[in-house]
Amino acid sequence: MTQRFVFISHADSGDVRTLALDADGDLRPVSSITLGGTLMPMALSPCGRWLYVARRSEPLAVVTLAIDATTGQLQPLGEAALPGSMAYLSTDHTGRWLFAASYPANCVSVSPIAPSGIAGDVQQIVPTPPHAHCILSAPDNRHVLATSLGGDQVLQFRFDATTGRLSPNTPPAWPQRRGAGPRHIRFHPNGRFVYLLNELDATLDVLAYDAAAGTLAHVQTAPTVPPGFSGTPSAADLHLTPDGHLLYTSERSSSSTLAAFAVDASTGHVEPRGHTATESGPRGFAITPDGQHLLAVGQLSHHLSRYRIHPATGSLTLQQRLPMGQNPNWITFSHPAR
Repeated sequence: MTQRFVFISHADSGDVRTLALDADGDLRPVSSITLGGTLMPMALSPCGRWLYVARRSEPLAVVTLAIDATTGQLQPLGEAALPGSMAYLSTDHTGRWLFAASYPANCVSVSPIAPSGIAGDVQQIVPTPPHAHCILSAPDNRHVLATSLGGDQVLQFRFDATTGRLSPNTPPAWPQRRGAGPRHIRFHPNGRFVYLLNELDATLDVLAYDAAAGTLAHVQTAPTVPPGFSGTPSAADLHLTPDGHLLYTSERSSSSTLAAFAVDASTGHVEPRGHTATESGPRGFAITPDGQHLLAVGQLSHHLSRYRIHPATGSLTLQQRLPMGQNPNWITFSHPAR
């Protein structure tokens, strides 16, 4: 029987909690490990054996944790210094390199990952326009995209997976509308489109992705806040279902909502499918690997809500609510144990 686990980091209680995810979607607490400090972004290794967690308070570091595939228990293997407080972590598709993006230090970095799975000292730091917020490798691992929230750009890099070096692409950036605040990006499963969530104006941009060139072109812009919204927006996160048919975004400051969109995989276009009120301050959420459930955590409510996703309409139905630690914000799934 397969078993998946869910890992949730907490910025204020300084721990990572493990929950078991049953086949029917039910969650049950399993364990917790305290690492100390402000724990926020996490990344799972492609092989599923290691979890990387960024500490955003001193000492700034990435902590490598081994995952017990049977029990979900986490075991610290080591930590390495980072050049700033990191808003985002990800790995390249080989699992040999760890990327990080720093909002306050205005940079992205690359760290080697040893065969043991342990992330080492940073080998490259690339200065960026203000407030780097997200960094992801393209599906073919030959290019990397990173957002600059303060610079209103999506940076475009070439990536050498042999040496782990980033170099500016041509052009080096895709220019966003002034004041939009590019925050998080996701690739569509077909690799033809990138979805960009903008924090400051709470919009969603659909971008065509040229895989050969590693460059972006604008396709569509859609609002993510509910009709009649009059607050100050702070869009936070976005995710697609594994089949690429549905996309969700979160707004964390004024409405604490999840927005649903239907996705046309042939054109990339999105169509609004409504909003769902959720946990207060939903900085992070995630969609289960089977695409059937959405998990949202509230930075201010300190709880997790699990919703069933209606595959045709994209509507969300609350199934379960659990207390978490203080300021939960990042959700990562394990690979199933067999």
